[in-house]
Formats: sequence, C-alpha cells, structure tokens
Amino acid sequence: MISSQRHLFDIPEDVAYFNCAYMSPMLRSAVEAGTRGMARKLRPWEITSDKFFSGADEFRATAGKLMGAPADRVAIIPSASYGIAAAARNVPVQPGQSILVLEEQFPSNYYSWHGVAEERGAKLKVVSWPADDDWTSAVLAALTADVAVAALPNVHWTSGGLLDLVRIGAACREIGAALVLDLTQSLGALPFDAAAVQPDFAIAASYKWLLGPYTTGLLYVAPKWHGSGVPVEQNWIVRSNARDFSSLTLYTGGFDAGARRFDMGERSNFALLPAAMHAMEQLLQWGIGEVSETAGAMNRRLAGEAAEIGFSSPRECLRAPHYLCLRRKAGIPAGLPELLAAQKVFVSVRGSSVRVTPHVYNSDRDLERLMACLRQIVMR
Repeated sequence: MISSQRHLFDIPEDVAYFNCAYMSPMLRSAVEAGTRGMARKLRPWEITSDKFFSGADEFRATAGKLMGAPADRVAIIPSASYGIAAAARNVPVQPGQSILVLEEQFPSNYYSWHGVAEERGAKLKVVSWPADDDWTSAVLAALTADVAVAALPNVHWTSGGLLDLVRIGAACREIGAALVLDLTQSLGALPFDAAAVQPDFAIAASYKWLLGPYTTGLLYVAPKWHGSGVPVEQNWIVRSNARDFSSLTLYTGGFDAGARRFDMGERSNFALLPAAMHAMEQLLQWGIGEVSETAGAMNRRLAGEAAEIGFSSPRECLRAPHYLCLRRKAGIPAGLPELLAAQKVFVSVRGSSVRVTPHVYNSDRDLERLMACLRQIVMR
C-alpha cells in the first residue's frame, strides 16, 4: 500500500478527484520537467542534432520497463487512435473474416476496425456484455477460426471488467489471429507483461494512468512487424540516415531500427516527452503492483459501501482493481456528475455506469466525501 501522495500533485484539500480514467492530474514535478523542456526553445542554437534523439531514446527505454519489453519495441505516438491506425494498416484481414471487438468498446479502438471491415469485405464480431461480467470467457468463446484480429482492451472502460490477456493471447496464437490492444485504461495502474501476452501491437495514451500530458503516447510493436511494417506517415526522423543531418537529402527507403519506423513526426517534443517520461519514472518508483493494490483497496471499500445504497459492481475477481463501475437497477440519478461536482467530488458516467477511478493522491477523507454525497443524492 502506498500512503497518500497528494503532496506531489496540485489538488486542493476540498477536492475529491475520482476521475483518473477521464484524465489524470499531472505531477508537479512532471510539469516542471515539461516546462524546462519547453524553455529549451528559448535558445534553439543550443538544441544540437543529438537532442532530437536522446530524449526519445530515454522515453522508449522507460516505457519499455512499464511494458516488460525492450526499448526498441516501443514507438512514440500522439494518441491511441494513431497507434490503432498503424496496427490496422498492417495486420492482414481477408474478405469474410472477422474482427473481434467488445460491446461499448472505446471508440478509438473501434472506428479503424469498422473501416477495415468495410474496405476489405470483413465483418465486425461484437462480443456482447456478458451477463456474469466475465469478459475473458466471453472473448475466448468468440475466438473462432474466422477471427483475423482481436482488437481489445485490458480493462473495459464502461464496466471495469478485466480481461485475462495471457489466456486471450494464447488463444489468438492458436487460431492465427492478430492481437491488438488498447492499454490506455490500464497501463501504469495494472501490471502488464508483453512477453507473456505477446500482442502484435499495444497502445497507450499518456494522459490517463500514465499521469502524463495530452498528445503523447506509446506503441508496442512485436518484432515480426519491424522489418516490413508500414507506418502511418512518412517522416525524416524514422529513416536510417536521420542521425546525420547532412545526409537528409540523400533519400533512403531504409528505416531506423526496431519499432522506430512507426514513430510520429516531430516525436522529439522537448516539452511533452520529458513530462511523460518523468511521470513514468515516478510510477516505476512507486511500483505498478503497489499502485494497483492501493487503488484496489479504495475501490474494495467503495464497492461495499455503495452496495448498501443500491449500487452493484462486477465481482472483484472480474474487475480491474483500479477501476470501479457502479450500476443501479433504478438507474443513475439525472445529472449525477454535475451534482457531485458542485460539491467538488468528481467522477464520470459512462454508458450505464458511474465510473470511480482513484489513484495514490486520494485519501480516506475523499472516500468518505464521495459516499456521503452519493447517499445524499440517492436517498433524497
């Protein structure tokens, strides 16, 4: 368990923020790192050519530690949708095959696959919300021989349902299906081991559980795609001669090593990369397992107290520890987020669920305030 780290954030004492799945607050120190990076452009003559690569290489190495993967399997991207677009461009899908997605899946990991299905004469195979909340079993049952791609999260964003990606990855390999993951709602708060899961591609935006800035993210790319993968864009910095600025007009078809061919243009963002990397380093210092256990303990308490006033949630063994989605037979009271926000308590409503997503900056007092407000609203 990690004691409250509120002092590292700019969260006033009268604010109870349970909305990390919407957008995390940034660490004060990460903002300072980004500000220092931004200030470098005050003196561009001091930004030598090697600086375009050193920050990116450090980001890659730090992200690799979070994913249990070598640094050269990590590409730098601006968004989850960018990473999904890269995957969709490369994985093979034939006419008549299926692309597996979940009901109420996050749109960034849906729209690209909808487009691929239409373009290639394939079909979307949507796994319905299981009545028993067991998403893993539902996905395994749907992984039949017609599936070309399983496009999935680790945590379902409107139910909090946890998918066992090790079992799902093994099942995908058995039928020859590609596995493309959106880890935006889990990486940084839930341990992930790329070596055990073996995805083809795995994406995570930084601004949620990685505690980073907006418009920064990472893309894991399996080695099979390093030599022949087609990137979303054609830019100079991913080319094999990029580190020698004097040779940039000697156009080449060769790419830099590993997953770097999938990097976005202008990846060497001197403000965002230092901030994102600093946040990841702090997460590693705390320990991802410890972050997960800390948030899980809070949600365990909240789930029990919420059940007393008519809210239900998936069984603990079927949901992610850091992610609590509360549903109610009588429905969610109208304007619930706004009513809570008026008392400086912040959650989200997604689909038919009240989404409660704490982090290490929350305290017992925050939990008490949330439950007091919920009781007041539900019982009025």
